[in-house]
Amino acid sequence: MPHATTDDGVTLYCEETGSGTPVIFVHEFAGDMRSWEPQLRHFGQRYRAIAYNARGYPPSDVPEDPSSYSQARAADDILAVLDHLGVEKAHVVGLSMGGFATLHFGFRHPSRAFSLTVAGCGYGAELAQQDRFRAEAAASAAVLKEEGMARFAGRYAYGPTRVQFENKDPRGFAEFAQGLAEHSALGSANTQIGVQGGRPSLYTLVDEMRALTVPTLVLTGDEDWPCLQPGLLMKQSIPSAALAVMPNCGHTINLEDPDEFNRLVTAFIVQVDCGRWPMRDPRALSASITGMR
Repeated sequence: MPHATTDDGVTLYCEETGSGTPVIFVHEFAGDMRSWEPQLRHFGQRYRAIAYNARGYPPSDVPEDPSSYSQARAADDILAVLDHLGVEKAHVVGLSMGGFATLHFGFRHPSRAFSLTVAGCGYGAELAQQDRFRAEAAASAAVLKEEGMARFAGRYAYGPTRVQFENKDPRGFAEFAQGLAEHSALGSANTQIGVQGGRPSLYTLVDEMRALTVPTLVLTGDEDWPCLQPGLLMKQSIPSAALAVMPNCGHTINLEDPDEFNRLVTAFIVQVDCGRWPMRDPRALSASITGMR
């Protein structure tokens, strides 16, 4: 059946293609499972590739109460899809909102992940930006409720870290923007309130990151300004993490440059599957710059 049911009774629409080791894709706020089509086609030739729509994104359920949306629920919804499909363990790949969910999945359910790809993760994470980000999340929710999805999408799609996609691939960008305009205004508003506006700063989760041993790839575009410093934080804090930066790319990196995104994630997963992904050598943590002191 294409619908998983969560522990709080929400149904999540999911699809899969291919066979082999499972890889599950977790979408961003402005996307849905359709945003992963370049990855489903690529990874479905080699793996059991899975994607689903988060709660609030039809044909998944759209709970009316914002309290049904949270960062913890977003992470646990990944687990619900895996359990529904009978998947004991998977490579988890998330972008932006999905990247946060992927990281928190690693905190909450590390035994269920072969690896974590945390892409485009960092919006509002810096402590000095939290109040501003939460205010923007509240303003976004208000626009969604008062003006509707089409009006909201016409502004949100052209954010400062998405214009790179439009400049690079106008046809692909138009498809992305159209998909955003088709989302549920209620579901998107509640997601802004409960997930985006309510999630903790990455800078308060350093202890959890230091304890994380699941192989992790942190991936960001070099013009995705809100994610660059948080990407460095994750690289520095997670002992199993590598950091890759995609040149001349904004936020929607899996669509903006799918070939490079797929190459980086494939190389990562192959290394993990071969048992060759390293933990950080403790000697790399020396306070000395050159090793001479």
